[in-house]
Amino acid sequence: MKIGIVCYPTYGGSGVLATELGIGLANNNHEVHFITYQKPVRLNFFHQNIYFHEVESMDYPLFEYAPYESSLASKMVDVVKYEKLDILHVHYAIPHATVAYLAKQILLRQGIKIPVVTTLHGTDITLVGINKTFAPIVEFSIDVSDGVTAVSDSLKRQTLENFNVDHEIRVIHNFINFDRFKKSNKDHFKKLIAPNGEMIITHTSNFRPVKRVADALDVFCRIQKEIPSKLLLIGDGPMRSELEEMARERSNYEHIRFLGKQDAVEEILAISDLFLMPSEKESFGLAALEAMACEVPVISSNAGGIPEVNIHGVTGYLSNIGDVDDMASNALRLLTNPEMLKEFGANALEQAKKEAINAVLFTSIRNGKQECNNSPILNAPNIREIKADYFNNFFKKNSEYKKFASTRD
Repeated sequence: MKIGIVCYPTYGGSGVLATELGIGLANNNHEVHFITYQKPVRLNFFHQNIYFHEVESMDYPLFEYAPYESSLASKMVDVVKYEKLDILHVHYAIPHATVAYLAKQILLRQGIKIPVVTTLHGTDITLVGINKTFAPIVEFSIDVSDGVTAVSDSLKRQTLENFNVDHEIRVIHNFINFDRFKKSNKDHFKKLIAPNGEMIITHTSNFRPVKRVADALDVFCRIQKEIPSKLLLIGDGPMRSELEEMARERSNYEHIRFLGKQDAVEEILAISDLFLMPSEKESFGLAALEAMACEVPVISSNAGGIPEVNIHGVTGYLSNIGDVDDMASNALRLLTNPEMLKEFGANALEQAKKEAINAVLFTSIRNGKQECNNSPILNAPNIREIKADYFNNFFKKNSEYKKFASTRD
């Protein structure tokens, strides 16, 4: 199949998920076309089945802000038409699903039918979407999509509670590429960070208020009072300067490192002993899942979809939002018990394996086959024929996915 993927190409969870999905599809011999304003951060290599189409915003004195949505719609039309795409997969209801509908209507006037699948990631629902100003366009964008998925049961519930939508929403969790995220021997690297054998605590985020990075600092300070440890803060964002100032005021500042954006975050997770996620809003918790794939237990809040990822008392511990004392207590319980820490790390890996990219791709494809059989829009003769042939061949040829069928039905 020829698949168009529209996403934000940044370090955030949606961009990472969209990129990894595209790579996974390309590895299964599909032709994947990314349509966005810059090359996705994890697409830093050549793949014969992956194409990138840059959206250039027009700079014109009449406009105070460049009309990105118009440029994006034009690029979607161009790519679908001339690359002969079979489907568009857009990440975020606004603006991407909205723009996809505009592109779809333009193409329809030219006799071209293109199905659109929208994936909800959280910000479009939990932050932007609950602003009543955006409610009509969010509801419209969801309902006019041909297929809609959400990355967690929690996000699906929030969507149905906050918006008047009629479209069925399927839950397909975020996933991990185990070729990249796995435990590896990085002892030489760990000794550089923790030369005296200190415990390494890690946090990854976009440094926005909802991530509560200050809570991560508070939790670490409580940990560091009891056991020698280092805190590695990965990422960047609007609160970084303020957080750096807060860290400088701490007596243990020399044990805190701001590492900024990192392409090879898996190498840092490979040397970590514990991962912190104190977020107040989190639709899924992809960063926690990446840590778990590297056998790192997670200390987190119980916000949003995190409990679907971090299983309390098994892969780590959950606390109420803002309860830094409980988070620190749970962290110390693990860090002072090497056997328990090892056991939780092994459990974290097993939990992460449930969200391996191959398993999720299988679920997505199986659901897609059902959509193909049920949806009148997807039953356009040329689209249905292409999809039916693909799905039938997929199930016949891929024994690995047949194994998933027996365990996940």
